[in-house]
Amino acid sequence: MRAIAGSRRRLRVAILDLVSKRPSRKLYARVMKPNLASIMPQVVAVWCQQLGHDVRFVCYTGFEDLSQELADDADILVIGAFTSAAQTAYAISNLYRRRGAITVLGGPHARCYPEDAARYFDYVLGFTDKTTVEDVLRDCAPHRPLGVLLGARRQPLDLPGVQERWQFIEPTIAKAPTFKLVPMIGSMGCPYTCSFCIDSVVDYQPLAFEQIREDLRFLLGKMRRPRVAWHDPNFGVRFDDYLTTIEEAVPAGSIDFIAESSLSLLSEPNLRRLRKNGFKGMLPGIESWYSLGNKSKTGRNIGADKVKQVSEHVNLILEYIPYVQANFVLGLDFDQGPEPFELTKQFVDRSPGAFPGFSLLSAFGRAAPLNLELQREDRVLPFPFHFLDNNKAMNVRPKRYDWPEFYDHLIDLTRYAFSWPRIYRRMRANQTAIPKWLNVVRAVSSEGFGRLKYHSRIRRLLDTDRTVRQFFEGEAKILPKFYEAKIRQDLGPLWDLLPPAALCHDHLAYLKSQQARPAQAPARSAARRANGLTPPDLRARLDDQAGLLVVRE
Repeated sequence: MRAIAGSRRRLRVAILDLVSKRPSRKLYARVMKPNLASIMPQVVAVWCQQLGHDVRFVCYTGFEDLSQELADDADILVIGAFTSAAQTAYAISNLYRRRGAITVLGGPHARCYPEDAARYFDYVLGFTDKTTVEDVLRDCAPHRPLGVLLGARRQPLDLPGVQERWQFIEPTIAKAPTFKLVPMIGSMGCPYTCSFCIDSVVDYQPLAFEQIREDLRFLLGKMRRPRVAWHDPNFGVRFDDYLTTIEEAVPAGSIDFIAESSLSLLSEPNLRRLRKNGFKGMLPGIESWYSLGNKSKTGRNIGADKVKQVSEHVNLILEYIPYVQANFVLGLDFDQGPEPFELTKQFVDRSPGAFPGFSLLSAFGRAAPLNLELQREDRVLPFPFHFLDNNKAMNVRPKRYDWPEFYDHLIDLTRYAFSWPRIYRRMRANQTAIPKWLNVVRAVSSEGFGRLKYHSRIRRLLDTDRTVRQFFEGEAKILPKFYEAKIRQDLGPLWDLLPPAALCHDHLAYLKSQQARPAQAPARSAARRANGLTPPDLRARLDDQAGLLVVRE
């Protein structure tokens, strides 16, 4: 074993940001995947260096050969992954454990499914600050068969900025042939309480404005005309503070920005200021025609009235911001019959310049309070993580639809939104070249035509494959062959490294953990000893919010 428990020596740390869950050669993946790099793996890489360790950083976009990119002499491997890449992460962890390395998982999947991830990693990280990373590197020991769950009580108060992360940002965006986005973040958490969102229970917290100024000035010295993608869950909550910071940092319009923001923040005076300061893309969340009026600034308006009001607002945004993606969640409990889908078609026609982003209602483990209610109602299905990307599987049985009806409406809406007449209208409505080109590429690739093809195949299987229909109805837990074959195909050589039990997971683990908490409390010390947490400078505590065993100094 290379890594020694309690070791203070200089470690060889490999950090892998899993942007893609499988190899790809598609044009859209080539153009966009490098621009989807996460910030926290870069942050952890900086912290590891600051703590005196050697770091090798890889952002996997689907085009790299991981066997060549990742050194096989790493003492410790840290992976950041969304849930859809979990099984890829599990296979890679298994490979590196065989080589004698210690493995660590962080990112959304670690927060959402810590019990499952602990079966395949030595450490599973929730909220992660520098002290959490230091704890891992100090202990650096195998914890098997169950890994240790670690986490801070809250999100970190500050993060290394672009200048400190540039050594990892630069080679990542260099993989994008033309369109390059630099990831930045100005705040964490969100003031809204959307019940399906992982940030709904995270306190809103702005980061240091002075660091934002320094990073923007740094970027102007590195790129001729930088493009920045803000990773804030909801950019601009403290609108005047952020825009003043940008205005003080760089000349107006010298940097292009893309951000996700709520409609309630995008008033016309704010839009004028955003345009002046180079904002070129906005991704507002509309979500539903029947709820979340505070987020969309529609008050009590619902249904057709909300469509009219939101469409007018989105068209106003398009007068100032060249690129707009309007985000919807399909299958919410408020929805019933064809009306929600028909209203979305009306929006597509009323706001032809906006790219419609459709997500299926999904319950990601511990991500949101709503998930406990859905698990109590036995509506959560054990779809493999590989398909939990908001599109390939809806792991919540809809409240007011049967499955064939829901998929009929979904396919009809997708076909309508990405038909050639709508693609043409969208292209004509966009005024500049990049939005025109990007919307066409997205529509004819995996996000438009690809999803229509996939949804149509699932709809046929609901009629022709009894195992698929039983799985969707919750009548059987056996994974249909269709899904197993798809995972095998996508993982390629990694399939043989996937632990046999890793195809499935306990989809009720969150609920069971809440029910078992009082009975488990006396056993914490024994669990800690069983996990090998013997260093005297480590202590265990139970996180009040998540109910997880965590270790901190």
